[in-house]
Amino acid sequence: MNTPVIDFHTHVGRWGLNHMDATPERFLRLMDAAGIDKACVNCIFYGEVRRSNDTVARYVQANSDRFVPVAYVTPRYLKEAISELERSFDEIGAKFLKLYPDYLGAPIDDPSYMPIYEWGDDRGIVIMSHSSHVSEGDTLTMPPLFVPLAKRFPNITWVLAHSGNNMQGQQEAVAAAQECPNIYLETCSSYSEHGAMEFLVEGAGEDRVLYGSDMPLLEPRHQIAKITTADLSDEAKRKILGLNAIRILGLDQ
Repeated sequence: MNTPVIDFHTHVGRWGLNHMDATPERFLRLMDAAGIDKACVNCIFYGEVRRSNDTVARYVQANSDRFVPVAYVTPRYLKEAISELERSFDEIGAKFLKLYPDYLGAPIDDPSYMPIYEWGDDRGIVIMSHSSHVSEGDTLTMPPLFVPLAKRFPNITWVLAHSGNNMQGQQEAVAAAQECPNIYLETCSSYSEHGAMEFLVEGAGEDRVLYGSDMPLLEPRHQIAKITTADLSDEAKRKILGLNAIRILGLDQ
């Protein structure tokens, strides 16, 4: 199948626990091996968000045709968050924002996030957040929490990374997408059950599902194979693998 492949969810930067210290050159070799045309790169591994976004900028400078910059901020340092958003989007050229509430230890709808959402709503940006509900204690990013946010901040396109992770979370993610047209679902997960891709597409629609790998934490070829081997039309697969990302981010094909 000849189609652009845009990986919506990848990480760069140093994380010794998982032996992550990839260079742009090595990252490109991994992309080439998996058939990925462009990777949306974020860095969430440093407490100093400027360092994280500078890491992303270095990847983009190394190859702007292959790397799509993604901003990262945290309300833990709210005074610098807005200025860093402006720098990331206006100077680095970030195409969307990545959030990871697990580091904050507070839910995605915590009041400390609201100034970030207000900024994003004014700009009409895309925000991707970790989303998961695999156990009773896994509550910070349950998909139902995104529904009031999507309604309160309708100009934001909300992307639920992992689509809730396991079947319970995926059911909640689909329900959230059905209630809010500005909620999209992203595919990478190590919890997905057989038929998960078909379930996401049937529930949210083929125009609102995005391929992501979580590379290098997960193997991108495995994550692509979940889509290419799914019982979906070729057109649906093309949309998920890249065309939807190109549309919502305004990327060149």
